Amino acid sequence: MKKLLALVLVLALVAALFVGCSNDTPSESAKPAESGKPAEGGEAKTIKVGLICIGDENDQGYTYNFIRGKDVATKALEEKGVKVEWVVKWNVPEGDACEDANRELAEAGCKIIFNNSYGFEDYMLKVAPDYPEIQFVGCTNQASWGDSLKNTHNAFANIYEGRYLAGVVAVMKLEELIEKGELEKDKAVIGYVGAFPFAEVKSGYTAYFLGARSVCPSVTMKVQFVNNWSDATAESNAASALCDAGCKMISQHADNSTPATVAQSKGAFFTSYNNDMISVAPEACLIGTRIDWSVYFCEAIEAVVNGQEIPQDWSKGLADGAVVLTELNEKIAAAGTKEMLEQVEAGLKDGSIQVFDTNRFTIKGEKLTQAFALDTDGDFQADKEEAVFDGAFHESYFQSAPYFALDIDGIELLN
Repeated sequence: MKKLLALVLVLALVAALFVGCSNDTPSESAKPAESGKPAEGGEAKTIKVGLICIGDENDQGYTYNFIRGKDVATKALEEKGVKVEWVVKWNVPEGDACEDANRELAEAGCKIIFNNSYGFEDYMLKVAPDYPEIQFVGCTNQASWGDSLKNTHNAFANIYEGRYLAGVVAVMKLEELIEKGELEKDKAVIGYVGAFPFAEVKSGYTAYFLGARSVCPSVTMKVQFVNNWSDATAESNAASALCDAGCKMISQHADNSTPATVAQSKGAFFTSYNNDMISVAPEACLIGTRIDWSVYFCEAIEAVVNGQEIPQDWSKGLADGAVVLTELNEKIAAAGTKEMLEQVEAGLKDGSIQVFDTNRFTIKGEKLTQAFALDTDGDFQADKEEAVFDGAFHESYFQSAPYFALDIDGIELLN
């Protein structure tokens, strides 16, 4: 059934059709699989692995999170008798330079090459056919798993689960401020800095908003897009504008830590993505969520070493340790937050809580009943996938890359 190359969601509504690692919490299970050292006298296996990054670890966000995953995976694999020699390309732009980087890593002898940015995939796919014995992975993408090449792959994680939890933490803080008389109830507004109006970003902020609404049904959200995955200045300006628009809580889907520092300077609170940002905004940052890439790195690299196939499309979530929360800042978090987190996390893991429960949101006042997939030409596929069933929209079910691109009520897009 997995034949989706690109997803646009066409909504059939009831009344009308609209198109529209050290800082992690003890509760997280995001640890690489249990490993044992090689048998006595056994020789370690060595593999050269490539990693192409849109930034570097200094962003303290997106690329930093990949590097942390790389380092954790390296240690875990070494304990299993696998020595990884990484070749990393830093600050590669989304363009021809990415094609060159993939080719250089292939020529350097890398057996698997990870591309860490959404915009890298097209350039990676130009190189992959020339090196059929090398595995190429597009992280956060969706085209590789459905193409005709056996050596291209996609990987993501169910980060929407972590976003939902972060939303719970955020609104509990707003509720506390309301109870203390420090915030008027009708001014419980969340601001969100988004990179692009893509499904990946929309899925994330909608999950965050629904987590918040599970605690406070009256909360609303404003979203400001910066149209860039990594632009520290633009992200700072967007966060500042959201605070000036009355948002007392800020979150983000962008690569840098500047929204956190702006939130603190403006007297707002903050929840982070990709990294624990308490160190840069201790008076504002409540918690964060991130993908633990070490889980996938371990699985994929070990499979290649052992001559095994790796999935064309990979996605795991909280239950598998691929999505985790960073440390809860209990100095400023609302009372009872830790206990609430444990309860909600358990519900997400066992499936009793569905992030996109269709009973808990509307689109232009109507309940979502169907969401069909279109192909790249805008035509219905012959065997279209139905993402709405059992009372929920099932994100990342038919492919790892998010495809929830709906605009639900309660969220205002500012640009």
